[in-house]
Formats: sequence, C-alpha cells, structure tokens
Amino acid sequence: MKRRGFFTVCAAACAAHAFPARGEGGLRPRLYHRALLVDATDTPLRAHSIAAQRNYIFHYPYSATPCFLLNLGKPVGESTTLKTADAKSYDWPGGVGPQRAIVAYSAICAHKLAYPTKEISFISYRAELTPHSKLSRVIHCCSEHSQYDPAAGGRVLAGPAPQPLAAILLEHDMKRDEIYALGTLGGEMFDDFFAKYGFRLTMELGADRVRREAGDRVKVSEMDSYCRQQVKC
Repeated sequence: MKRRGFFTVCAAACAAHAFPARGEGGLRPRLYHRALLVDATDTPLRAHSIAAQRNYIFHYPYSATPCFLLNLGKPVGESTTLKTADAKSYDWPGGVGPQRAIVAYSAICAHKLAYPTKEISFISYRAELTPHSKLSRVIHCCSEHSQYDPAAGGRVLAGPAPQPLAAILLEHDMKRDEIYALGTLGGEMFDDFFAKYGFRLTMELGADRVRREAGDRVKVSEMDSYCRQQVKC
C-alpha cells in the first residue's frame, strides 16, 4: 500500500471509531475519500483564514454535490442527537478548528433538493434576520422556507424539510491548520439529487464527472464569487 493511501485508511478508521452509531437502529458515518480543502490558488485552506458568518462552497463527496463550509464565529463543541426522515438516530459531534466554530453541510435542501448553482442559489447561510424569517444564523432555503440550524447539526427549525441537512465530517490538522473532508453523517440525498438533476448536471459537467468522487484536493470558493445571483427571502 502506498504511504498516502495508508494514512487515508488510518484516518478513516479513526473517524469510524470517533462517531459510533446509536444502538442497533443508529446511523454510522459514511466515509469517502479524504480530501484536503484548498483555495483558488490550490493552496491548503487554513482554518484561521475562514471568515466568520460568510458562505463558502465546496463540492464533496462527489464533484457535482455542493456543500457549505461555515465559520459560525462561536464554539459549537457539544454533541447533538438528531434523526433522519426514517427515524434513524445519529450524534453530530460539533465543529472543528481552533475554536470548534467551523462546520460543513451538504448544500442540498432536504425538502425539494434546491442547491447552489453557478447561476443562482435559493439556499444559503443567513447571519441576519430577513423579511420572511424570524430566525438569524440559519441556513435558509427560499424555495419552500426550510430553515436549518448549523450550530446544532443542521437541525430543522422551520419549514417542510423532513430531516436535517447531511453533515460533512471534517478533520482539522492543528499543526498545519489544514482542514480535510472525510465523509458524511445523517440522511444523504445524493441518489435523489442525481435522479432529479442528472440531465442538467451531465450538460454542465459531462457524463463522466457527475458521479465522480472528489479527489485528494477540493477547491473552496466564497459564495459571492461562485454564484452569480443569490435569492434572499
């Protein structure tokens, strides 16, 4: 086994033990390729450089599936117990980074699968109150007004979403201040996402890239530069 592959396997094994399932009906994390988060210049993204209360986008565990990376600006270190739409329990472990303030979630809404594209996004993190919401510091989908709490594992706070957003498991290398994506925790929506948007994604990315897993390095972009128009409700 190659040295890099050996360490990837070791990291995955450690992650599996770090997030045990809750009883027989509980969910375990689903581990994918360990991917280093990098900026637009392919330089490793440093945890201390992630601005608080700002939307960042990266694609993981597939090249077509967008995720939010957020620095909530406050520690979110307590474990939170959540349930999927089919009543499977799991424990979200909290944030990572120097203050445990950095979290990541699938950016695919758990209701009707709205997601950020390069042209438009109906879903994003909102630090402030809006005319259609009495809640702040939430991930808000303007499609049907589902709102999620990023400080509590993506728990549903309002709207018709049947389950939390799937969490992206992160690892923080304290020595290098680098961040890696390891896998997911919670109810994945990827099969439904590919079924609904397969044709569009094929036209945008090519058939060979739609279900391709992320590689060793995954680019992170600010939402303002990634998306041309953000719908704010």
